[in-house]
Amino acid sequence: MIFTYNKEFVGDVLMVIVADSGAAKLAAERKGNVARIYRLDNAETVAWNIFEVSNWLEIEGRGQVMLTDEQVASLNQALAQAGFSEKLVNDTEPKFVVGEIVEMKAHPDSDHLNICQVKVAADKVLQIVAGAPNARVGLKTIVALPGAMMPKGNLIFPGELRGEKSFGMMCSPRELQLPNAPQKRGIIELSAAATVGTPFDADKHWGK
Repeated sequence: MIFTYNKEFVGDVLMVIVADSGAAKLAAERKGNVARIYRLDNAETVAWNIFEVSNWLEIEGRGQVMLTDEQVASLNQALAQAGFSEKLVNDTEPKFVVGEIVEMKAHPDSDHLNICQVKVAADKVLQIVAGAPNARVGLKTIVALPGAMMPKGNLIFPGELRGEKSFGMMCSPRELQLPNAPQKRGIIELSAAATVGTPFDADKHWGK
């Protein structure tokens, strides 16, 4: 689940993205200050727009924001009062973490992509398809997990690249908009001492 807010340019509207809409056609159902966006083919809810959200909670930050369980409970009150029965389930897990490539093989249908097994927690390994020229087994980097929003607004959801499933993205310094990022292709390379699963901290993991 992705919460995004930009009062200066969008207004006092909290956008809540709960699923990848893919290429499906969408429709909206609005009740009061709450709008549900859903797929026309199966009626699945993919997002909510909550207008005048400051009436319910105070939001700090711009772009992707993290909310507390108490704030999400307030949003669920807003949905219920508007007449919707669905509820939001908060996800407080970090979305940018230190990962380590533990296995890698060439993509069978590409001359530049690799299928990587990336450890993102002590007990969790994700398959990520990547084209970074510096990807290699043992490399530690920053991984954007499903549910992440990149600095430019791109959303990270599970997907496929040329028929191979991919569950995140290994990030370059440019994609993370880090200061003094090199203007060349390649994912960020962290110290071997970096701890897998640690939330991304620009000062700690970049500091240039």
